[in-house]
Amino acid sequence: MLKRLTFHRFKRFADQTFELRPWGVSLIAGGNNSGKSSILHGLAIWQFCKTALEMERGSSVLWAGASKQGLGLGDDEFSPINVPSLNHLWTNLKSRKEAEPDGYTLKIGCDWNSDHGDRRLEFGLALANDRLFVKTTESNLGAADQIPRIAYLPPFAGITDREIRLPGAIRRRRIGEGLAGAVLRNLLLDMFEHNNNERTRLRGERTKIRDLDLKRLRESNPWELLQSTLRETFSAELQITPFKEEYHSYIRVEVIKGEVTGHKLKRFRDYNKRDLMVEGSGLLQWLSVYALTVDPNIDVLLLDEPDAHLHCSLQDHLLDNLRSLALAKGKQILVATHSTEILRHAPSEEIFEVRTGRGRYLSADHQKVGLLAGLGSDYAPRIDRIRRTRRLLFVEGRSDVKLLHILAEKLGFVWPENWVEWCSTGGHKERKQVFLALKEEIPELVAISLRDRDDEPIGTVGADLADKAHTSIADFDCRKWQRRHIESYLIWPPAIAAATGLTEAEVDQKLRDNFGIAIPRDTYKCSEVPEVLLDLRGKTILKEGDHAILGQMDVSALDVANAIEPDAICDDIRTFLGLLRY
Repeated sequence: MLKRLTFHRFKRFADQTFELRPWGVSLIAGGNNSGKSSILHGLAIWQFCKTALEMERGSSVLWAGASKQGLGLGDDEFSPINVPSLNHLWTNLKSRKEAEPDGYTLKIGCDWNSDHGDRRLEFGLALANDRLFVKTTESNLGAADQIPRIAYLPPFAGITDREIRLPGAIRRRRIGEGLAGAVLRNLLLDMFEHNNNERTRLRGERTKIRDLDLKRLRESNPWELLQSTLRETFSAELQITPFKEEYHSYIRVEVIKGEVTGHKLKRFRDYNKRDLMVEGSGLLQWLSVYALTVDPNIDVLLLDEPDAHLHCSLQDHLLDNLRSLALAKGKQILVATHSTEILRHAPSEEIFEVRTGRGRYLSADHQKVGLLAGLGSDYAPRIDRIRRTRRLLFVEGRSDVKLLHILAEKLGFVWPENWVEWCSTGGHKERKQVFLALKEEIPELVAISLRDRDDEPIGTVGADLADKAHTSIADFDCRKWQRRHIESYLIWPPAIAAATGLTEAEVDQKLRDNFGIAIPRDTYKCSEVPEVLLDLRGKTILKEGDHAILGQMDVSALDVANAIEPDAICDDIRTFLGLLRY
């Protein structure tokens, strides 16, 4: 299977080499306009060039030392992908000769392993007067070498209720135009007819197929595999009317649904079979992908966003099936996807990330975090700020940031603009994954991760706010409030009274009656206070509990923070703000 892909002046890839995993499923992922689909398009064009040259000049034109005369094609004969005009295949739409030795200025090459060693086949493309010329520009192949057979499937579209029998060239054009649905019935009919022929052969002169032969057929035949998976996934089967060219104009494919028992499906009572076209886009997308996957004439399958119309559960199911089929049938499957559901659960080594014209397989799970967060996107302002400042502050929510800004201003502390705030409800472990992903791109990055203590033991945090329950690593500093929540530092009666209009005595009374606490005026701001104060549930006391002091008042924790005097702000707040000075 393919292990390397090279481009010269193809679309966004002026000169680029991609190393591919030559087996199983590869998930090609990246931001919009990163080049995911272009990789698949390039391979589809490579397959088109191979087919066109073989059909017109014979297989020998692909061998080493063969005649290098080009083949001319009209723009209406170009079918692998849909483009407004052929010059859109070239980088920056410029097809004229630059440093190349001849007019074949666009080149696409593939390398693969064979029984005879490493093999390479490259095609060159030239454009002259809206006519496309194709030729073999590099090859080390011989007559005995097998060339990988590639099929490209764009996002599903184009199904009709009147699909005629189509020759191979028209099918390839329909798929290249993004109308995979327009040939789906043809693909299914081919599989159905092949299955019928196999059953006839296996039956021979007997009245039925031998059990062992039938078992093998069900385990290997594309139509049998397709029907089995349909029963398992959708409790459905396909029914195809045998096609007679002398009589039928259109291919008829209908869906029946029912209860599944083993290899049998019993139609639901009063259920009328219906045309394939009326089924949901999810089933049709799944069906088109699966029909190509089980095709024994395809070695390398290119799937462009096959998950586009599928529910997340079906996305996972489809991918599991693709993995199984790739392993069982020895196929290589490249899947371009935007699905965060698929990428989140996929092994990191299966993900091929495309970014700024380069590609690589991930090697660790934390790299997925950066990918899912949009790392490298030209449209991610927060990432751009982090690149500039190289400082990252993880906090639990926007309200925490607002409280810290207010308290810093009260203390006369100018909040440093170089710290980029990243809100995350996850713990230090999850935040560390984000940090590691970002640090791969920004080596000078340092981060502070600040959390509430919540219900964790008091002894897990020191006076310097270091989180003893989590080990900090180089440039990633784990800190935690000594008190349960940041709001616990606002349980100061004078400030609550000023924000609510209550008297201090009324606030003290509510604290005693509803929460059984008394706030000492002399030591409250200190970092070392009795455990009962460290364990105050600030959120419950202020706003969230049944007896919350702020209750139904139009007053928030931010109002209390604005009312607190500088000399009542706890030393823990000062300690944390001091960390932001470096």
